[in-house]
Amino acid sequence: MSAFGIGTNTQSTNDGEIQGTQMEIACACWFTSQRKPTPYLIKFIDENGEIQTVREIKVIYMEPKNYSGIPSLEYTCEMVINEIRHNIKLIFFMQECRWIMTFL
Repeated sequence: MSAFGIGTNTQSTNDGEIQGTQMEIACACWFTSQRKPTPYLIKFIDENGEIQTVREIKVIYMEPKNYSGIPSLEYTCEMVINEIRHNIKLIFFMQECRWIMTFL
């Protein structure tokens, strides 16, 4: 290690591309005292063109990501949609203040 810190910050700054089919969603969330958004309700348009509302969201974990250099927060969640439990990722793009959902 050198005095200039060369080689000290070598972790990946890009997590690649988002896997799976992306779906735009509306998300209601609350912010913790540490300013982290926590989703508690989402709405999206299903394949039949109907608006679905999901209130049963269990966040398993959250981690910061950088997709193609865009900072985001990725939430791995369990939620019930049409009485079926799904494992889903919710991704919040902080700069755009935009949410998407992908099925795992």
